[in-house]
Amino acid sequence: MPVVVVTDSSSCLSPELVDRMGIRVVPLHVLHDDRDYREGVDEVPRGLSGVTTSGASRGELVDVYAAALADSGGDGVLAVHISRQLSGTWDAGRQAAQELGEQVRVVDSASAGMGLGFPALAAARVARAGRSLEAVYQKAVEVAARGRTLIVVDRLDHLRRGGRIGTAAALLGTALAMKPVLHVVDGRLVLREKTRTATKSLAKLVDAAVEQAGAGPVAVAVHHSHAPERADEVAAQLKERIPAVSELVVTEIGSVLGTHVGPGAVGVVVCPGGADVEDSSTGPD
Repeated sequence: MPVVVVTDSSSCLSPELVDRMGIRVVPLHVLHDDRDYREGVDEVPRGLSGVTTSGASRGELVDVYAAALADSGGDGVLAVHISRQLSGTWDAGRQAAQELGEQVRVVDSASAGMGLGFPALAAARVARAGRSLEAVYQKAVEVAARGRTLIVVDRLDHLRRGGRIGTAAALLGTALAMKPVLHVVDGRLVLREKTRTATKSLAKLVDAAVEQAGAGPVAVAVHHSHAPERADEVAAQLKERIPAVSELVVTEIGSVLGTHVGPGAVGVVVCPGGADVEDSSTGPD
């Protein structure tokens, strides 16, 4: 049986793609009052205030990994999770893998959204080609390392409240109604540059994504939080300015990431080299 790939719901992979590729998705959690909503499983009401989030627990991951390992016939499980700097899910996954043995490997994507989704998708493609657990692991690590994640938000308040960006950067972003462009560096979300208007911030976002994409084949994802028109416009510009796009995904982010970035946010993930099995270094069998 092929190696089974597991990821978490912050990957923003569509249910259709997950089903087609045989990827297992562990839900992250949205917490409100006494309710625990599992992202991608339970319907999360919009407009909730005082919402917090939590990662997947060790117990949840043990259950999913164990079932995946059994379904693989012992060939193995490769789990790719949201950055350890943004969630405790990777650490819980590491603990779960230690409990189950060496046939379960865990990768820190050092990102979120399709910065996580592309490595998981590439790993699943390698697994479906019948490659070994080591080859699947190496592919996920390689694609994760190539990914670049950028985002613009209307306000930094949500990120500051959730502890995903420092207070000083948050104050810098709200001063004079600045519209910040952020990017992920070493798994952390940090300020890239400031702009004064939403129009300028989206233009800078596109410019930065084009720069990061380079000249060769590239997989691109555009994410949004209740801002489909903005996302479609950004996707159209990227398609025009990056002629070698091998894969383009436009999707609304889930409730967990949406809680932290707030409504109106638009993000771009570029993965130079793409996320296919044909590119280099899938690793030896």
